[in-house]
Amino acid sequence: MALDMTENEITLAIIKSLKEGKKTAFQEIIDQLQPYDMAQQYHHLPAKHRNKFLIYLSIEQLTELIQELDNDEQVNALQKLGIEKSTQVLDLMENDELASLLSDLDSEQMEELLSEMNKEESAIVKNLMNYPPETAGRIMNNRYVWIPKHYTIREAVDKLKHFAELAEYLNYLYVIDEQKKLVGVVSYKDLLLADLHDQIEDIMYSRVVKADVHTDQEEVAKLITRYDFVSLPIVEDDHKLVGVITVDDVLDVVIQEANEDIEKLHASGKAIDFNTKPITAAYRRLPWLILLLFIGLISGGIISGFEDTLETVVALAFFMPMIAGMTGNTGTQSLAVVVRGLVSEDLDFKQVVRLIVRELWVGIIIGVTCGILISIIAYIWRDSMTLGLVVGSSLLITLIIGTLAGTIIPLILYKFNIDPAVASGPLITTINDIFSLLIYFGIATAFITRLM
Repeated sequence: MALDMTENEITLAIIKSLKEGKKTAFQEIIDQLQPYDMAQQYHHLPAKHRNKFLIYLSIEQLTELIQELDNDEQVNALQKLGIEKSTQVLDLMENDELASLLSDLDSEQMEELLSEMNKEESAIVKNLMNYPPETAGRIMNNRYVWIPKHYTIREAVDKLKHFAELAEYLNYLYVIDEQKKLVGVVSYKDLLLADLHDQIEDIMYSRVVKADVHTDQEEVAKLITRYDFVSLPIVEDDHKLVGVITVDDVLDVVIQEANEDIEKLHASGKAIDFNTKPITAAYRRLPWLILLLFIGLISGGIISGFEDTLETVVALAFFMPMIAGMTGNTGTQSLAVVVRGLVSEDLDFKQVVRLIVRELWVGIIIGVTCGILISIIAYIWRDSMTLGLVVGSSLLITLIIGTLAGTIIPLILYKFNIDPAVASGPLITTINDIFSLLIYFGIATAFITRLM
């Protein structure tokens, strides 16, 4: 039924079934929706229908729905369910998702929910919350299948069948020794091709790519991307297997890190979305903008210092915004290239030197091209070869400096373990404004007698 309907038609059908109390018709629609689509329908429903929507869902469906909501909506939905249903949902939720949810609650709410949960699940979630945010330990989950290395293929297959619910999320079996240390990995394909009487340790891969619980989540994402894994085992210092991170968790990390970098590049501070209140949005943006405002006053001071030059040759003012703007633009472009590259590659000294040299040549090529073009325009407009030379040479030099600044500043920050994205576009632009104006008016002052 739902497959032949548009999103709006599905919403109307759900509302109709809720109004008329037709739970069977409601389930027929929900059964054909993916968890994400179910969450979208929940979003679209008027508030007065949401309680009944939740009541009509099974515990499994409620779990799928809540895992698709953001943290505030998760808390709101759990409160509507009541303590009995909410704890059943929490027991079924992915442990990493649950740790993320509980970390946003106050201690009283968190303890109330944990106390009602299954003791084993509660202990696992508490353990995850002990790890620092944005580390492998914080986002890993314990829903994986492990086998002792002395197992036969038959025993491994039997265990896999027994834990079929877990196995559907993974493509690997992790092999441990007597001390529960990770010693190998076996893919489902290897199991299918092996003889049932073979030993697991004879077919397993012993060189396992893994991550420590304290590894930054961004590094975990790089590992999974580099090796095209669907999951990555997570170990403690003694190589004891304690969890796995799956590719869907990594996608969340990549999106989160990308959003953080975009926010920093644009100096917008913490996350701001369509639902952020005006006062909150302004508060998060103001610190950077106030800093840039005071830095920008230096630009005003430079212009004031060259007031005599401007009064003598008023035409210089016409090209001033273009010089400053072009320099900032090239710096921001280089910054974006470097930040993107640092996310996907591990740079060594040779690569850094090669990158700087390449960006230097990029700056020269762009500078020469734009410098010649603006020189011709200035010459035609004012019939002054000197003005064309001043404007063109200034643009050439400032574009080279802007490109190098946008490359070197984030590399320096990265070297000192500071997120290079904090070298935001507005900051690079403001710094380049200062250099471009100094160069422009410095060259103009040197040729002032020929410009008069």
